[in-house]
Amino acid sequence: MTEAKQAAGSQTLSRGLTALEVLAEADAPLSIGELASRLGLHRSITYRIVRTLEDHGLVVRGANGELELGARLAALARNVSRDLQSTALPELTVLANELGMTAFLATLDGEDSVVTLASVEPRQATAAVAQRPGSRHPITDGAPGRAILQQLRGEKAPYETSHDEVIPGLSSIAVPLAVPGRHPAALAVVYLTGPADVAAIGARLARAAQVIRAELHP
Repeated sequence: MTEAKQAAGSQTLSRGLTALEVLAEADAPLSIGELASRLGLHRSITYRIVRTLEDHGLVVRGANGELELGARLAALARNVSRDLQSTALPELTVLANELGMTAFLATLDGEDSVVTLASVEPRQATAAVAQRPGSRHPITDGAPGRAILQQLRGEKAPYETSHDEVIPGLSSIAVPLAVPGRHPAALAVVYLTGPADVAAIGARLARAAQVIRAELHP
């Protein structure tokens, strides 16, 4: 294979992966035109990328033709830190329903990003906040990122908070989830910015993190 063909193949793969990241971070499904604009690509090139992703079940179109992540991507993601996700899921479910907030598990991704591995929305909430698995943001933004930074820097604080940082109008509370032999992680809740007993929620998250750690590293 020539260097030109290798470069073209790498570029196509990179564009496809970037398209998935854009869809994961979007607040709502995107049209082809919106995706092309965010990728900085011509509509025809974006269309070919989307068709390939559709063929693999990684992207699907709604009734109006707008794009969102497909179920196949979720199936692939289940293998990422599978035991951590499966161990955390019962605790996330209890936290979400007890606190009435979306509870989620995040982990370090690369050197400077945080990615959501799993999330649970409360059953009874009238206005739950969606925290999509696969969504990512810089490690310096938001409570989960700073809870992970604690572990990297050897610092120790009971919990971290953030308001209107990653998404305007939303707040988050997070605690470190440090399990020996694993990437630094965080247990967190996200909610519409407003009154909240931050200290009590932080303490509740810490208890849940302790349960998860004990199960993974008895």
